[in-house]
Amino acid sequence: MRQGDASASRVQPDSELLLEIGSEELPSQVVAPALGELSAQASRLFAAARLRHGAMTTLGSPRRLTLIVHGLAAEQEPIVTEVVGPSRAVAFDPDGKPTRAALGFAAGQGVSVESLETRTTPKGHYLVSIKRDAGQKTGILLPDLLQRLLEGVTFPKAMRWNETGARFARPVRWLLSLYNGKPVPVAFAGLKGGSSTFGHRFLSTGKPLRVKDVKSYLSILENAGVIVDQNRRREIITSQLDEIARQKRAKLLSDEGLVDQAVFTVEAPHALAGTFDSRYLELPQDVLITAMREHQGYFSLLTSEGGLSPHFIAVINMGTKYADVIRAGNERVLAARLADAKFFYDEDRKMSLEARVEQLTGVTFHQKLGTLHQKVQRLVTLAPQLARSLGVSEEAETCGRAARLCKADLVTGMVGEFPTLQGIMGREYAMYHGEPESVGNAIADHYLPRFADDRLPQESAGRILSLADRLDTLTAFFVMGLIPSGSQDPFALRRHASAVIRLLLEGGRSLNLSTVMHEAFAALTAQGIAGDEKGILELERFLTERLRYYLREVMKLREDVIDAVLAGRPSDTFDPHALRSRSEALQAFAGRSEFESLVTGFKRAENITKTIQDECVDGGLLKETVEVELAAALRAAASKVTGLLADGRFAEALDALTALKAPIDAFFNGVMVMADEPALRRNRLALLVQVRNLFRQYADFSKIQAEGR
Repeated sequence: MRQGDASASRVQPDSELLLEIGSEELPSQVVAPALGELSAQASRLFAAARLRHGAMTTLGSPRRLTLIVHGLAAEQEPIVTEVVGPSRAVAFDPDGKPTRAALGFAAGQGVSVESLETRTTPKGHYLVSIKRDAGQKTGILLPDLLQRLLEGVTFPKAMRWNETGARFARPVRWLLSLYNGKPVPVAFAGLKGGSSTFGHRFLSTGKPLRVKDVKSYLSILENAGVIVDQNRRREIITSQLDEIARQKRAKLLSDEGLVDQAVFTVEAPHALAGTFDSRYLELPQDVLITAMREHQGYFSLLTSEGGLSPHFIAVINMGTKYADVIRAGNERVLAARLADAKFFYDEDRKMSLEARVEQLTGVTFHQKLGTLHQKVQRLVTLAPQLARSLGVSEEAETCGRAARLCKADLVTGMVGEFPTLQGIMGREYAMYHGEPESVGNAIADHYLPRFADDRLPQESAGRILSLADRLDTLTAFFVMGLIPSGSQDPFALRRHASAVIRLLLEGGRSLNLSTVMHEAFAALTAQGIAGDEKGILELERFLTERLRYYLREVMKLREDVIDAVLAGRPSDTFDPHALRSRSEALQAFAGRSEFESLVTGFKRAENITKTIQDECVDGGLLKETVEVELAAALRAAASKVTGLLADGRFAEALDALTALKAPIDAFFNGVMVMADEPALRRNRLALLVQVRNLFRQYADFSKIQAEGR
């Protein structure tokens, strides 16, 4: 089948499509992803419909998602489709009458035999069915296309609110759909597209606003209190924040996530400053920032000394008319939140973390995995073991003490009220009751990294405890068969696995995870938690995929190099740091001139010996000079390679393997491997098995794509 343009589609330079979905207030976190999906799906739909277009823009606010398409074609691109059928000799009998082959081909194409044409090809004369599709007008296609677009927008959580069964994050209240100034009668959620929109919920009259085109749409909404362009709202908000900070002679605490939240929470942004009682500055800074950010969405200000200022900034969805009233209301709300925080802080400090550890017996970690107290007991064993395995035995005591206390703050009032302060309050309370600073920092940092791009713990005890906590969790869930599938990952095990890889690679530490996972399994078994040890193999595969992603996407290593190293690793050892170093050395080695021919020689040995395991070479049967020299070169290389790999000197190990290039080439050129004499043939194959096995100590070089590089 061949498709081609019959003629260029007519595109009107000034043609435009405007689609606005008006709804109840959307959660701020869903607006930006929804806009991205709206644009991506529109591009796919227009491409599939053969509709060319120019620039595509999405605008969004809490009450509306808007798509603007400029230069949308007036009609579909025409196409000509050619389908080659049977040869003419088969299609017609000697009398020129169509055979069943011709009739069947024509019927399958929905055309008459008479309309079929003949094409001359290198293979002869063949029948061809030619169909010409001039395309439909865009206005005819848009109702269906836009309906499919609206139905295709998805959200993490959607709702149904009327009898149509339509799904959306919040109830849809109106549809504005214009193509070249004319309404497009798209139907969705019981609504029909029209030419009207609505302004700000509080700053406009609430009456429908008639729209003619994109230009009038933007100006009409702005006059009705709506800054529909999220980029303009961001500029307004950041400018206002900076100005207030300057007026207060303070510095704004940088928080892009909170700016994003503000941008998609308001349509008419106005930042105002408020004040709280300076006595609350006695609370830990993290408590104050969290109380303002998490519950109220307020921005914090810092003094020139780096401490918190007794001021906050709120971004409201109103003008300045009621600013004083709103400010006073925000100050009252924050005062109540800070009073609660101070109460919890004072009450929590009456009991040490050590005294709270036993309370964890009443907190379930998972119904199949016991309590948090049992998890803590496992960490108390696992964390010091990890410290010793990682070569920092001096941290073992700190790790053990931090492991015992690391979950105790989960039963405090403060963490119950502000869950994001877990670990942070553990540090505060630990140090208040006299624990060493290193223990407190390890408690706070063992939750890091909290997400993909988050920072790692700064101190080694924190890194070790974070590693122990995640490996215990991963091992426990996998041996109990609670493994992520598809997009389902209710226990965030992918995030934990990625964190394990980062902690080892970015921390520069070698660790055999196979050994650690079996130690973690033994700790579970000792507590009477019966799991299947086979789950460890599945966990290794799971971690290997996280390692593969990191090497490919973060370190930009070649896919074939990664495959070779991962496929060639020993079955009883899984050391991500060593595997990374091995991959880096192999990629660097791949740039050398002799690399391709060396890999080619290995692959010849690999292909010949795929089903052979015997590597016992009889020296008495080495008759030819090239056999003797290859055997000697193998002994010399083997005496170096194993030790170099054990020491992590991977580049030197590759150099040692390179010394085999000439002897391997000479061997293949100088002898017939598959000799007629059985003993000689077996001996030569055994020599090649030694070549294969020696290379495999480093990687599976059969995965390397060397040809043509």
